[in-house]
Amino acid sequence: MMNEVENDEIRQHVRNRYKKIALQDTSSDSCCEPVICCKESSPSVDQMSSKLGYSEEELTVVPVGANLGLGCGNPQAIASLQRGEVVVDLGSGGGFDSFLASRQVGETGKVIGVDMTPEMISKARGNALKSGYQNTEFRLGEIEHLPIADQSVHVIISNCVINLSPDKQQVFNEAYRILKVGGRLAISDVVTTAVLPELIKQDMDALASCVSGASSIGEIEQMLINSGFKDIAIEPKDESRVFIKDWVEGVNIEDYIVSSVIKAVK
Repeated sequence: MMNEVENDEIRQHVRNRYKKIALQDTSSDSCCEPVICCKESSPSVDQMSSKLGYSEEELTVVPVGANLGLGCGNPQAIASLQRGEVVVDLGSGGGFDSFLASRQVGETGKVIGVDMTPEMISKARGNALKSGYQNTEFRLGEIEHLPIADQSVHVIISNCVINLSPDKQQVFNEAYRILKVGGRLAISDVVTTAVLPELIKQDMDALASCVSGASSIGEIEQMLINSGFKDIAIEPKDESRVFIKDWVEGVNIEDYIVSSVIKAVK
């Protein structure tokens, strides 16, 4: 029982953080990196996303306000999306990756964004409406309890979100449940490369900032195996240290975590 209470406290802390981000005005050069927010020297959301691997074209084709400058990679770029596929975006935020994915799957495909923050869902739905996206929808829900039917999805993408969950095994179990046989997982997330300092581990703000909730490559691989996945590939991106070093002040956080490409097949 205590575990559930603690897990709910973690979710509520994360939800409150991303509620604040959703309510920010990101239509101009405002900013919000995982920890450092709105300093004079902070880059714009487009500059931050460029560091994560998004092209100039990708940054310009999405609705204004969809890109919040968050994440640790470009998941739809590694997903090899095809026309007609059904895609689920875990932790879809303002809809940035969902909108990019929708362009790849086309009118015969579908993208479903899932986020546990009502303000993010409202933001994403507003972005979809004003830009006329017909093949994209956004559902309120927790990634541990997806509002998606069994075996109904071809691809799951996610951008630095699963590390935020207090029950990652359940997230991967749910991902396995909703994927069709042969369906694939293609996500960007952070992994630990060394044991995090205890001070960082106990910091709720660091958890909400995609730091202290990270798991090791071995732990993630085992969770994927437990869920039933095969063809598991986890590829750390050492170049991500360039932007990760700015996530926490006063700590060489890039010595402890890096962004990684995580793929698996049902």
